[in-house]
Amino acid sequence: MKNETIMLVDDNPDDETLMLRALKKNNLMIETVVARDGVQALDYLFGEGAHAGRDTREMARVALLDLKLPKDGLGVLRRLRADDRTRLLPVVILTSSNEDQDRINSYGLGANSYVRKPVDFDTFVAAAAQLGLYWMVLNEAPPRRV
Repeated sequence: MKNETIMLVDDNPDDETLMLRALKKNNLMIETVVARDGVQALDYLFGEGAHAGRDTREMARVALLDLKLPKDGLGVLRRLRADDRTRLLPVVILTSSNEDQDRINSYGLGANSYVRKPVDFDTFVAAAAQLGLYWMVLNEAPPRRV
């Protein structure tokens, strides 16, 4: 896989480390862009702020988005679905929340999947690997816009 990117939007450095280890352990040597809040994620995806001038035609293959961010995970999802450039970007909610309303809101705003973060280390690594394999190998991504 060349030029394939996963975007991880998560403010927990431990979860970030686990995700990166799981991808590597499963030989998914994929570039991972990490944003630690919603503002960083949107700046990267839309080529704004610290990422001004970035070629926004190069889009992540999937975004793994935590809901419980310092800058509002659902707000990020809402903005992604409202813009033609990111409307088709697959978004997986990857969160510790098991609240029914969070699932309803996430799917209502266009999330492609909702995955609860396992608390057990080995289970988290296994789940992260499965996410990487599914979204980067098995899933047929929407065609890229030129």
